Amino acid sequence: MQRRGFLAGLAAFLAPILGLPFRRARADGPPEQAGGAPPHAAGKPAGKPRRFGMAIQVDRCIGCTRCMDACKAENNVPKEPFFFRTWVEQYTIKTDGELVVRSLKTGNGKPSESVPEREIMRSFFVPKLCNQCDHPPCVQVCPVGATFRSPEGVVLVDEERCIGCRYCIQACPYGARYLHPDTKTADKCTFCYHRTTRDLLPACVEVCPTSARIFGDLDNVASPLTRFKRMKKIHTLKPDLNTEPKVLYSDLDGVVR
Repeated sequence: MQRRGFLAGLAAFLAPILGLPFRRARADGPPEQAGGAPPHAAGKPAGKPRRFGMAIQVDRCIGCTRCMDACKAENNVPKEPFFFRTWVEQYTIKTDGELVVRSLKTGNGKPSESVPEREIMRSFFVPKLCNQCDHPPCVQVCPVGATFRSPEGVVLVDEERCIGCRYCIQACPYGARYLHPDTKTADKCTFCYHRTTRDLLPACVEVCPTSARIFGDLDNVASPLTRFKRMKKIHTLKPDLNTEPKVLYSDLDGVVR
């Protein structure tokens, strides 16, 4: 370690003399590229970074699965129905008090099985995705630093560093990660980082026909997300875990976990 520190210091000293680019590694993620911006930072605005978040109005979701289809197309998610970055669950409370939870399939918006209508007391849909935690367990367990938080607070995966150990998949309390069958690396929702850093909406938000999803800057008083927080009673999934999710819900039934 002493030798490595000496060589790093020598490189930092000689770089400006020889006219060579030099960047120190970041403490919270992959090393910066010489002469350029950090990975995944295309279009990052100057000044203080935004803090991205998403709100979901449960009472507006109709279970059309357009968000799931758009996500798969935009982010090259494998077509198999068990690979997803965002998904929609149907919660059905039966007249006898039993709770039935089904995941919707892409394309048709219908669950794998249905409850007879005469037995249903209440039914509603809950979109889910990576919660982009401020205290993400997945980042803590990654042994190679492949999972990290961007300046905007979005949890990302560096495919070049990821070794496919699945530690992050096991650590995620929201079940929001999977191992990509082609790259053999962890994959998950990124809030469509390649779009949102260019002031575009995530694909799932853009296609929602009922505006059930709201995306914005949590620190911007003019953001629609800030107004949502002010006007609605806010809930998060599994708040007892203290992960500080940035995916917020309104009208969320207590049975949802």
